[in-house]
Amino acid sequence: MGERLLHLADQRATERLAEDIAVMLRNGDVLALSGELGAGKSTFARALIRAVADDPDLDVPSPTFTLVQSYELRLTIAHFDLYRITDPDELAELGFDEAVATGVVLVEWPERAGNMLPERAIHLTIAEGETADARTVHIRAPDQTIARIDRTLAARAFLDASGFKGVQRRFLLGDASSRAYERLVADGASPFILMNAPAQPDGPIIRDGKPYSRIAHLAEDVRPFVAMAKWLKSKGFSAPDIRADDLEQGFLIVENLGSEGLLDPSGAPIEERYTAAVEALAQLHVTPVPGALPVGSETYHLPAYDLGAMQIEVELLVDWYLAHERGTPPSATEREDYITLWRQAVASLEGSEAHVVLRDYHSPNLIWRGDRERVDRLGIIDFQDAMLGPTAYDVASIVQDARVTIEQPMADRLVAAYVAARHGLGPFDEPAFRRALALMQAQRGSKILGIFVRLKQRDGKPGYLRHLPRMRSYVAEALRHPDLAELRSWYETAGVFGSGAGDDRQA
Repeated sequence: MGERLLHLADQRATERLAEDIAVMLRNGDVLALSGELGAGKSTFARALIRAVADDPDLDVPSPTFTLVQSYELRLTIAHFDLYRITDPDELAELGFDEAVATGVVLVEWPERAGNMLPERAIHLTIAEGETADARTVHIRAPDQTIARIDRTLAARAFLDASGFKGVQRRFLLGDASSRAYERLVADGASPFILMNAPAQPDGPIIRDGKPYSRIAHLAEDVRPFVAMAKWLKSKGFSAPDIRADDLEQGFLIVENLGSEGLLDPSGAPIEERYTAAVEALAQLHVTPVPGALPVGSETYHLPAYDLGAMQIEVELLVDWYLAHERGTPPSATEREDYITLWRQAVASLEGSEAHVVLRDYHSPNLIWRGDRERVDRLGIIDFQDAMLGPTAYDVASIVQDARVTIEQPMADRLVAAYVAARHGLGPFDEPAFRRALALMQAQRGSKILGIFVRLKQRDGKPGYLRHLPRMRSYVAEALRHPDLAELRSWYETAGVFGSGAGDDRQA
C-alpha cells in the first residue's frame, strides 16, 4: 500500500482535487471518504460527480437519508452514505457488491462497512487544516493506484506551471494505447486539450534482441508526436498547435481542433468528408519527404516501415486472432506457411512508392472543419507512430475504416478520388499503387484482427471485438486481388473467416 498527504488551501482546492481524481477513475474504483462531520466529504463527492458528469450545475443530493444515490454518467457512480446503517450486512440490501462490480463507488463513513470494502479501495481521510477552509487529505491505496494518483497530480502541476493554473479538467477519451486526453475548460470554453502519454517501458524481448514496440517502430514517448505535428503544420496540413510540453513526463497541451468528425449523427460515414480525407493524402504524398525533424534540443528521424515491422504485425493474426476465432491455435506448419507467404508478399513491395505513413488515418483521428478550405478542412490528430513506407497504407486505413463500415461501392469511389487527385498532381503509377493497396489492406486488416483480440484477452478491453466482423469482411475483400491468391487460399483453409468459436457476439 502507498500513502500520500496533501495540504489544500481552501474549498476550491478540495474541489480541484476531486476533479483531478475524476479524470483518472476507472470502473471498479471504490473511494472511501472518511472524516468528521463538516470535514468536506460531501463537498469532495459532489465536485467529483459533477466533474464526471461535466455539469457544474448537476443536482447532487446527499444520500444521508436515501443511503445510496446512483448516477448514469460516463461512468456509473453509486454514492453511499453509511452514517445511518447499524450493521455492515445492510450493504447487501443496498446493492453494494453489484455497484462495485459495475461502476465507481463513493462511500462516506466507510468505517461502518466493516470488512465489506474491497482491498483495492482508495481511502481518503479529510481533516481540517490550519485555517477554516483549509484541509489535509491523507490518501492510502494500493501501489498501482497511488501511481495513477501521482500521475494525475503531476498533470495538474504541469498545467499550473504552463499558464493553466486552476483550469478545469474534463475527461475526453482514452484510446487503445496508454494515452489519455482531457479537455481543458476555462470560462466555458475549451480551446486546448491535455495529452497524457507517459513514456512506455520496453516489453519482453521477442526477436533479434528487441521487444515488439522496437520491431514495429511504435512511439515510446511524445517526441515523435511533437516532431510530426510541427512538420505537418509547416506543410499546410491541419495538425494541432502545441502550446506547452513536458517531453520527459509525457504531457502536452495541444490545440483543440474541434469535435465534428467524418460521421453523421447515426454513425454513418459522410462521403464528402472521406473524399476530402483521401484528397488530403494525395497532397501529402507529393510533399517532399521530411528529413531530420527538430524536437526540443534533439532531432527525430522517421523510421522505415520495413519488412520486420510489417512481418511482426501480421503475425498478430496467428498469435492472437486465430485461436480466438476457431478455438484452436495454429499448428507449427500453418504458422510457418503463413509467415513465408507474407514474407514473399511484403518483399514484392520493394521499389514501390514510399512516403510518410501516418499509421492511424481513420475516422476517430480526423476532425472535420467545414468552414476551412482545401487540406485545412481536415484536422489530423494522431500521427505519433508515423513511418516512411508504402503510400497505399493510409489509403487502406481510410477506405477500410476499422470502426465504421465503408461499403465497397463507396470504397471504390474513394480510391478513384485518390487516384484522380494523384494524376492531377504529377506522374503516378496507378497499377503499382492498386497492387500495393490490396496488399496493405490485407496486411493492415490482419494486424487489426490480432490487435482487437489482444486488447480483449491481454488488456481487458472486450469492446473492440464488435469490430471483428467488419475487419474480416475487409480482409476477405482485399484478398480477392489475383496477386494474393496464395494468401487467400491459406486464410480460407485456416478458417480465418469462419463463424467464430468465441467471437464478438459475446462482447
